[in-house]
Amino acid sequence: MTANKVPQNVRGKLTPDAPLAKLVWFKSGGTAEWLFEPEDLDDLTAFLSDLDDRVPVMALGLGSNLIVRDGGVPGVVVRLGKPFAQVEPKADCVVECGGGAAGILVASTARDNGIAGLEFLRGIPGTVGGFVRMNGGAYGREVADILIDCDVVLPGGNCVRLPVSDLGYTYRHSALPDGAVVVAARFRGTPGDPEEIGAEMDRIAEAREESQPLRTKTGGSTFKNPPGDKAWRVIDAAGCRGLTKGGAQVSEKHTNFLINTGDASSADIEELGEEVRRRVAASQNVDLEWEIQRVGLFAESPEKNMGDA
Repeated sequence: MTANKVPQNVRGKLTPDAPLAKLVWFKSGGTAEWLFEPEDLDDLTAFLSDLDDRVPVMALGLGSNLIVRDGGVPGVVVRLGKPFAQVEPKADCVVECGGGAAGILVASTARDNGIAGLEFLRGIPGTVGGFVRMNGGAYGREVADILIDCDVVLPGGNCVRLPVSDLGYTYRHSALPDGAVVVAARFRGTPGDPEEIGAEMDRIAEAREESQPLRTKTGGSTFKNPPGDKAWRVIDAAGCRGLTKGGAQVSEKHTNFLINTGDASSADIEELGEEVRRRVAASQNVDLEWEIQRVGLFAESPEKNMGDA
């Protein structure tokens, strides 16, 4: 791809060959051909309107549920920063959020304004844009339960408001097209007592701390729970606890988490995940599906397509 396919007249920050490892929780992977951090919504829509429609676009939040392959990501990676991180309570227990707002900020704002039902967002590492795209969930609830609608910038730069009924939600999946960027969302809760809401958020935080390897370089839940079962259980039953590949390891603390023990490549992490899938299929007759998104090109096979998740 050549530079003249990417608009240069932006007010935000546009960086070529931008390292992505520092922006994702696994701390591994290659570069973005271009990284665009828009100044505001107008900057983003103008950029995507002028962008060659053959150039792929990928939105990046906190990078918490993502493997960026070692060959890097072709096209443009859009990262929504502070201009998209606002959270505002509205009437009727509605919380309006920017696509770059973190789950803990959304849950805390709801708590401070006596809005219950959003506590589970405290337990999901990531931003609103990622939650909406992937129907993020935890502790018995998911985004489909609380979403009213969302604002999405489509490939080509058109910004539309989509009701939850248009998103085709299933387990950890939506019908949003590739290249769409979620820039805002509105969630509805119910009236609640701030102290009780805070206590539930504390319970969720404690449960995560006790059961998950939060203080390691990890990517969150690796595989979707199979129907009627738990991914960690079938992984454990397949003897994969502590299994390693290069610098990657299946967590001893929670077997549905992969961790970078220090110098793992993204290939190490993904290959370890595939080995887990093979062992679970062979011993448990269960076909685990990836929950973590895997994007970009393999270093040794740059002809492979991005976004195999």
